[in-house]
Amino acid sequence: MSKSLDTDKLEREVKSMYRDVAESADAEFHFETGRDLADRLGYDPNDLRYVPDAAIDSFAGVGYYFDLAELEPGEAVLDLGSGSGMDSFVAAMHVTETGTVTGIDMTDEQVEKARTLAADNGFHNVKFRQGYIEDLPFEDESFDAAISNGVINLSAEKGRVFEEVSRVLKPDGRLALSDIISEQRLSESIKTNADLWAACIGGAEQVDDYTAMIETPGLELVDVRDNSQYEFTSEQAQGACQKYGVKSISLVAQKR
Repeated sequence: MSKSLDTDKLEREVKSMYRDVAESADAEFHFETGRDLADRLGYDPNDLRYVPDAAIDSFAGVGYYFDLAELEPGEAVLDLGSGSGMDSFVAAMHVTETGTVTGIDMTDEQVEKARTLAADNGFHNVKFRQGYIEDLPFEDESFDAAISNGVINLSAEKGRVFEEVSRVLKPDGRLALSDIISEQRLSESIKTNADLWAACIGGAEQVDDYTAMIETPGLELVDVRDNSQYEFTSEQAQGACQKYGVKSISLVAQKR
């Protein structure tokens, strides 16, 4: 009988890790955080000027996708795994005060931090909710666009995430994201290790499997690109990169 992933342990570890990111962004993680990372990934300095510093300090994304998302003034945007709010605040610049941004995250400390930053910095059109990206608490066809950065790889039910995204997107709505994938399928010993999942490695889906999951619930892939600027920092993660081709990509898909 094959060993299976302990999803309860995974959730505890992911929450613990991102609680630490929310509360002490300058601690040592297996991934980079902060402004230097955002700059290198390609974030527009003009956008970052208006994002609260504390949100940038806790930024732990893996790529840049806003050029693919092409957010327009007046649109309603959903941020999956919104963390301390960095990408939600950037999205708010693009949709302007005529649009709305809703962030959802399962880590209480991240949601609280993001809400405080939104209130203290006048982001009246940005809201944050505690919840799970596999079970979105929103009506069908509520959003023009969904965004996500380095989060879906942490879900043990990626297919369910994409089904939910497809459900809450309006017709012709789009999903733009950056995430960690692998060129080759990972071994069972890695895929059943909750520690490696929490480190953004164990959950890296093989790229063809990942894109197939996106297209199954009525989404159509429009563009995919590698993010060569993203680097893992821990030895364990670097080893997986070399052996399995674990890497960051950005993509955009449209609801058919």
